[in-house]
Amino acid sequence: MKKMEIEKKFKVTALPEPLGQYEKKEIEQGYLCKDPVVRIRKSNDSYYLTYKSGYGIGQTDGDTRVNQELEAPLSEAGYLHLREKADGYLIQKTRYLIPLADGHTGELDLFHGRLEGLIFIEVEFADIEEAADFQPPEWFGENVSGDERYTNSFLSGCGNLDVFQ
Repeated sequence: MKKMEIEKKFKVTALPEPLGQYEKKEIEQGYLCKDPVVRIRKSNDSYYLTYKSGYGIGQTDGDTRVNQELEAPLSEAGYLHLREKADGYLIQKTRYLIPLADGHTGELDLFHGRLEGLIFIEVEFADIEEAADFQPPEWFGENVSGDERYTNSFLSGCGNLDVFQ
């Protein structure tokens, strides 16, 4: 499926409790290429290959990220074959889908393994105007949409969280 991805990413100052009340996905993903971004992802029992072009184009004031995204399903065998070819490290995280009061959904990512302790939340929008009008809830922290260190493709090359020190 081809779509325009318009999103903002934030640090988190407090977790909504209890997390267990929200739908969650166990995600593993790796990167075959970073320019352009070609990603493989296992999300629960589904597998995908994603191509993102125009990485970072259309950023407005560094607080909104815009990409053209094409996603195609993979078989488990296809995913496992490509998994062996991924550059850097595989990312493991739990994603909670949290309904927000304004009707948007926050995708809260809690990372595991070498990135244990990293938490951020993303919100996707229908257009730039909607993104510009978004008022984050109090428990959202700093907007890090323009900080490359918070992109999953960057994180797949990090050995640990030292990059945030």
